[in-house]
Amino acid sequence: MEIVIIGAGVIGLATAWRAAAGGAAVTLVDPEPAGGASAVAAGMLTPVSELTYGEEPLLRLGLASRDRYGAFVAELEELTGLETGYRTDGIIEVAFDADDLKYLDDLRRFQETLGIPVEALTGRECRRLEPMLAPGVRGGLLAPEDGSIDPRRLTPALLAAAGKLGVRLVRRRAAGIVVERDTAVGVRLDDGTTINADRVLLAAGPWSGDLDGLPPGTVPPVRPVKGQVIRLRARTPFISRSTRGMVKGSSVYLVPRLDGEIVVGATQEELGFDTRVTAGGLWELLRDARELLPGVTELEFTEVSAGLRPGSPDNGPVMGPSALPGLVIGTGHFRNGILLAPISADILSATLLDTPVPEVAGPFSPGRFSPEVHS
Repeated sequence: MEIVIIGAGVIGLATAWRAAAGGAAVTLVDPEPAGGASAVAAGMLTPVSELTYGEEPLLRLGLASRDRYGAFVAELEELTGLETGYRTDGIIEVAFDADDLKYLDDLRRFQETLGIPVEALTGRECRRLEPMLAPGVRGGLLAPEDGSIDPRRLTPALLAAAGKLGVRLVRRRAAGIVVERDTAVGVRLDDGTTINADRVLLAAGPWSGDLDGLPPGTVPPVRPVKGQVIRLRARTPFISRSTRGMVKGSSVYLVPRLDGEIVVGATQEELGFDTRVTAGGLWELLRDARELLPGVTELEFTEVSAGLRPGSPDNGPVMGPSALPGLVIGTGHFRNGILLAPISADILSATLLDTPVPEVAGPFSPGRFSPEVHS
């Protein structure tokens, strides 16, 4: 089977690897593979601490993906010889004041009703786990099974794995879908050339709806959500595990790498296709990070960047066959693209290869946004 995948972010790359392993001849189309939001992301694997009310199907999807990560990374690292920075040392979520603590207490009770293992911590227990936390931190939660990975190591490893299995990389921009007899049969590039295919996967993030040739309504609306991220460096150990904090109702997180890098993120801004780094965005992140970890201001500043997350109307991923035969959609992963890479690759490669699709994919079909569903 000939498959063309538009988009070589983490979802496109992981799916290309899995589809090639399943016997398909795969072509990846992207002018900047392993770039975009995947290169900006902090890489927290946090289905539990990311949980919000009404997102139980997304929680199940996230847990299924997190539980696949160990085997996924082991296979990837063995194939490529590249490390991914995968860590399974838990996530601590802390509260700055009494209102923040009440929010975390409510969240813990909700998690317990779903059978999710979380541990309530006093302020003293939080500081015992992370001594750099501010003395005034009121309490927190420990999600012992959550973790993190370094996307800037993960995506090059996926690109290398795909290459080892014969995936062809075309560093061009996809301009349109080639449609014949109401079926997607290939991709037209920005230089006018065409790549024929039995199946096309559209995994171009917030640009997924911008291609020529798509019938109206084929791709659910996916909007760009800007996220600014700061990278710092610690010369001596600063925090031992990913730390998320609620600070007067705002959320900030710090993700440590083994080489001393600390990733601070992330803003969430509905500003269209704007990737400018702003003083206000950086100030908000550093302000909140300093409230939780005062020593953060002593760390070396190394980088600031902004990426565009793809957000669907209900903020859940969009994965599965589209209304256009031959076209499969894999976008809308919003804040969870890195977390959901293993399960998304399983779902999308199975869809492309006509093999059984994991049941957790059901609530995330593109068809949930069709007018017929809501009539």
